[in-house]
Amino acid sequence: MGPLAKFLLALTNLVRSGIIKKIPDAECSFYGESCNLKLEVISAEFKGMKIIEQHKKVMSCFKDDFRSGLLHALSISTRVK
Repeated sequence: MGPLAKFLLALTNLVRSGIIKKIPDAECSFYGESCNLKLEVISAEFKGMKIIEQHKKVMSCFKDDFRSGLLHALSISTRVK
């Protein structure tokens, strides 16, 4: 496994574990390659929430990671389970 593949694996694991901590029933899927990764999060917790509220809930999982610069962008989509 090359360095980029190792980095992407570490990044997806970081993102998945950060979401599961705050949204335990979340199903996380990643699409795309390299810097064009897109994350889809599916959770029953999103029921009754507007899409913007769902996205805010997901993004709030990474407040510290964005502040520190570990993450600088995250493309997401959300759905109700």
